[in-house]
Amino acid sequence: MRSFTTVIYVTVVCCFLLPLSEQQYTPDWNSLDSRPLPAWYDESKIGIFIHWGVFSVPSIVSEWMWWDWKGDNPNPELVAFMNRNYPPDWTYADFAAQFHAEFYDPNEWADIFAASGAKYIVLTSKHHEGFTLWPSKYSFNWNAMDVGPKRDLLGDLANAIRNRTDLVFGLYHSMYEWFHPLYLEDKKNGFQTQLFPNTKTLPELKEIVENYKPSVIWSDG
Repeated sequence: MRSFTTVIYVTVVCCFLLPLSEQQYTPDWNSLDSRPLPAWYDESKIGIFIHWGVFSVPSIVSEWMWWDWKGDNPNPELVAFMNRNYPPDWTYADFAAQFHAEFYDPNEWADIFAASGAKYIVLTSKHHEGFTLWPSKYSFNWNAMDVGPKRDLLGDLANAIRNRTDLVFGLYHSMYEWFHPLYLEDKKNGFQTQLFPNTKTLPELKEIVENYKPSVIWSDG
């Protein structure tokens, strides 16, 4: 999330509230706009949105660190920071091995969230860097089970939230990845091809919905 304006826009446009999915909708605005807002969401008022991933290791700039370092318009201060503190051949992927999450206690997190008065939480299952907090079979060697923590960070939190609180559990999921080869191929083709969504985005989205059954999906992209 880059700004408050962005947050509001994504919330309104891209947040799909899953408990109402028993009714069938068609992919057009009239059908989608007819979907009622769940009472719990309208009444909750306060929720907690969690950004957590490989970008937490360098802990500089934001979850956009990789893009701000290697994207189209690199941040000069960030580039200087990386040059001062890391070897010349260091890559963003190298941070993943240092993402240990050794102090991660999902039960403690759940208790803190409940005590805060929040009514729901949304965890960033995957940001635009592509690293998934669950053992996705569509993100080989770039997920929290294969590298770094070696555990299902998402699943552990989902279980803690449901076992210890009455909070509604939701997930953020990025619809694109800055440097994924298939996304870059679609981008080069003016997005006339659908290689990335068909082989990555949609299968991943189905995977987290079926395996973790979130009540909110925050699709960003």
